[in-house]
Amino acid sequence: MSFTPVIPLSGYGGWSFLKRTMATQKAALAASPEVKREADYFRAKIGKVDTADALVGDRRLLGVALGAYGLGSDIDNKAFVRKVLADGTLDVRDLSNRLANKQYYALSSAFGFGDYAVPGTKLSDFADKTIAAWTDRKFEEAVGAQNNTLRLALNAERELGALSKRDASEDTLWYSILGSAPLRQVFQGALGLPSSFSSIDLDQQVSVLKDKTARDFGDGGLKAFSDPAKVETLIRRFIVRADAQASAIGTGSGSIALQLLTNRS
Repeated sequence: MSFTPVIPLSGYGGWSFLKRTMATQKAALAASPEVKREADYFRAKIGKVDTADALVGDRRLLGVALGAYGLGSDIDNKAFVRKVLADGTLDVRDLSNRLANKQYYALSSAFGFGDYAVPGTKLSDFADKTIAAWTDRKFEEAVGAQNNTLRLALNAERELGALSKRDASEDTLWYSILGSAPLRQVFQGALGLPSSFSSIDLDQQVSVLKDKTARDFGDGGLKAFSDPAKVETLIRRFIVRADAQASAIGTGSGSIALQLLTNRS
């Protein structure tokens, strides 16, 4: 992809700059030839797609559809994607309901092939909403090519907003966090949990996350992150700690190199 985001700083300064310039930078991405070409194609063709088979049969349409939900790596898993889309979401036995990654549920629900007589592709705003989500993900990918910490922060900002609005129990929401590697990494980093945290029992992980979140944010529930200020605090802590850890590793490597040079002189 020809677009390269401008990120002149690392750490929280880089995040602040990215937030200030995001609208302009996303507009530049949307106007780039590759992105505009695929967006125009999707907008022109998606309204004619009535079935899961038709979507899976058009690789360009499928690329945008999967990319909008962070599932782009499944582009060649056609039988699996077709099953997710054709099943729908209304029956607990539907495939999307049995998968840990709830982006499959979101994908199937949005397209509606297995749920409704008239699929979501026929809605007047469907193309624009899907393209906007796809463009957001493309922007995150471009940011991640330069700074993966900031990509994780962008993902957390987007996903926490959606999670906090889900009609689900707090435990279910916390299990969703644990089932998402990017969100898990942000929470572990922000709350100062060691990498070994992931090896303990899942129920115990949820309990620890609740306790530490309650201590640091005044509420152990994920729905508290419907407040953008709390999301920003979480992200700031994650970025600052990640930056400090990277600096410590760099300093440690530098000290080892200096010691080796000293020993050789």
